[in-house]
Amino acid sequence: MKSPKKGILAVVAACALVAGCGLESGGAVPLAVGPASIQPVDDLDGVKITVGSKDFTEQITLGYIIEFALSAAGADVRDLTNIQGSNSTRDAQLDGQIDVTYEYTGTGWINYLGNQTPLPDPTEQFEAVRDADLAANDMVWVDPAPMNNTYALAMNKQTAEQTGVKTLSDYARLVQTDPSAATTCVETEFNVRQDGYPGMAAKYEFDPNLAPRQILQTGIIYQATADGTQCKFGEVFTTDGRIIALDLVLLEDDRAFFPKYNPALVMKKDFADAHPQVAEVMAPISAMLTDTVMTELNRQVDVEGKEPADVARDWLVAEGFVTAQ
Repeated sequence: MKSPKKGILAVVAACALVAGCGLESGGAVPLAVGPASIQPVDDLDGVKITVGSKDFTEQITLGYIIEFALSAAGADVRDLTNIQGSNSTRDAQLDGQIDVTYEYTGTGWINYLGNQTPLPDPTEQFEAVRDADLAANDMVWVDPAPMNNTYALAMNKQTAEQTGVKTLSDYARLVQTDPSAATTCVETEFNVRQDGYPGMAAKYEFDPNLAPRQILQTGIIYQATADGTQCKFGEVFTTDGRIIALDLVLLEDDRAFFPKYNPALVMKKDFADAHPQVAEVMAPISAMLTDTVMTELNRQVDVEGKEPADVARDWLVAEGFVTAQ
């Protein structure tokens, strides 16, 4: 669920990125926090830091986690979460409008650095994107989280029983033999990204134009796939809490196509060099962001209807990182 305030900010942020309307410092952090295990850091006292994120639940929640942690450390944090799309968020950071964000290793490796083949080992993938992005763009990647929010295709149990599909290889055969039974719903980015549908079709050797596809907003795909009428199959994120809530079945990626998407803290080199304390504050938090933790945080937003800011702050409070003010 996106609050009206966040929707307005997204429009203004997009305006700033596209038309130069001046929102370079973002808005105020929406909730107050105080120190707990995160103590005030002298070198961060009053330092202006703008935190950014993309426009889906997990990214917004991760953005707020950064904001509250750095606020507790004493920084003057500005909120520029909920920017539409990966490329707009990346451009904002390259342009200096964002100081720090959580970005996914697979997105960095495939979409930003232009590689075609992901590395299956998450550590090797992180090290590769870290080294390449630093060399090419002066971007610093640190402290990847253990969670892996990769892509997947999902279906409801009735579709699984009717089609016998269990793996993406099974799905590819269904597309080739009975395309009308393989109606698939995807979001705009997944439909064109090389780590999305076109690349998946190439890996599994089927014509991507055979399967009827509908472009839907991310949040609609889950329910439409659960209903099974509009979407027999749907693109999902593997840490999304709606997978469990709607009893969806994930197709096994039996050829290991989808990259690892471990979120890591990303900063421009000059910012990271000037403020190494940012990474120090965030390291223990990143270490706790497992698949189980992130799925639950996402579930609270997308299933229970809580605000991402509340969910992020409550988790940090529960883990003893900050206190609520």
